[in-house]
Amino acid sequence: MGNGELAEKRISPLKNFAAGGVGGACLLFAGHPLDTIKGVLGLYKGMGAPLAGVAPMMAISFFGFGLGKQLQQSDPSQPLTYAQVYLAGCLAGVFTTIIVAPGERVKCLLQVQANGGQLRYAGPLDCAVSLYRQQGIRSVYKGTVLTLLRDVPSNGLYFLTYEYLKNLLTAEGESVSQLSTPRILLAGGVAGILNWVIALPPDVLKSNFQTAADGRYRGLVDVLRELLKEEGPRALYKGFNAVFLRAFPANAACFLGFEFALKGLNWLAPSW
Repeated sequence: MGNGELAEKRISPLKNFAAGGVGGACLLFAGHPLDTIKGVLGLYKGMGAPLAGVAPMMAISFFGFGLGKQLQQSDPSQPLTYAQVYLAGCLAGVFTTIIVAPGERVKCLLQVQANGGQLRYAGPLDCAVSLYRQQGIRSVYKGTVLTLLRDVPSNGLYFLTYEYLKNLLTAEGESVSQLSTPRILLAGGVAGILNWVIALPPDVLKSNFQTAADGRYRGLVDVLRELLKEEGPRALYKGFNAVFLRAFPANAACFLGFEFALKGLNWLAPSW
């Protein structure tokens, strides 16, 4: 395939949603042990709650990506350009932000509470309700702009990298749908790493902003200026090693699970 174009069949956002949920579960199964390396029996301890969040989030992400492609694809026989794939990935980032932003606001506050030793909130629900009672929905969604700045461009690059590598790794005369498992894993893993290369700096800024006392920062530029002043440029890649150790296997598994689930759905319900 030349000229930066991608051959596509009819896009089904619904199938993408279902297959994305499977991909999210696979992402967690591959990545969770790296978060909890405490012996074989403890590798999957406490995975129920993350699974309940990650699977729907990835389902919505892949749904947004599928919808973005569908909206730009007037004729299924016409291939999408890489620019269109990137824009579809950006839409996926918008979709996930709606759900991710309040969840990460709560998570960040609970992490700070755990590190500080003061029990201000009894749990995630109590934290969310307290935030809403204090300052309304704006408090719950504090940091949404920073989440968009993190997730929109990084999701665009995430899906673009995966689609580009899939085509690059497909032999001449073969279909992308016939790509071998090792090549799918390679494309997905590299996509996951590049996603975090773009996403980590705004993620650090977002976490700082969401956990700060009200009124400490006036906005994004203020957070960035303070962080660079106090800790220097390296602070933007805080947690780099842990994130990148997890990124390749987790996202490789995610895309593999997505592809297998999508093939199964295409076989079971070709008309969806």
